[in-house]
Amino acid sequence: MPFVFTSTSLPGLLLIEPQVFSDDRGWFLESYKNSDFFAHGIKENFVQDNHSRSIKNVIRGLHYQRHPNAQGKLVRCTKGKILDVAVDLRKGSPSYGEYYSQELSEENKLMLYVPVGFAHGFLTLSDEAEIQYKNTAEYHPASDGGIRFDDKRIGIQWPVPIADVILSEKDNTLPSLDELGKDFGL
Repeated sequence: MPFVFTSTSLPGLLLIEPQVFSDDRGWFLESYKNSDFFAHGIKENFVQDNHSRSIKNVIRGLHYQRHPNAQGKLVRCTKGKILDVAVDLRKGSPSYGEYYSQELSEENKLMLYVPVGFAHGFLTLSDEAEIQYKNTAEYHPASDGGIRFDDKRIGIQWPVPIADVILSEKDNTLPSLDELGKDFGL
């Protein structure tokens, strides 16, 4: 099988390791195969692909989309290195408000499946990084939501001083989890 699917500490959030075929010419991997993902419970249809580039110390997120346009994501870092983070926002979940983080890089080629009901974000650890991710719903501006990257209740351990973090104006004004309440509605 070309993938190893590993459950994380948050139910539904999966770490995926592709099988890499290397030789003196380079390497090859399958980054997505519907039948393998379906066999491991990822039955959503991916409908939009995104590709972003960020410089060192940029945090993008923590973002999500509200119903009926909620998105699941399959995230990978194709250049550089990031700390990828997902926060459980599923109403009634025993892990509501908890987070999981994982380094994703062009070297380790790991992917993170972030199901509907999670906020997602990342910190660029290398001088620059490129991130590609598949989405289970198209972006819908009116459904856009987010929570602060430095929310004390969530307590994400970012490996850089907060003073060095680079944020967008939008991300710098996101509400805390307590201000958000159970906004996600799952």
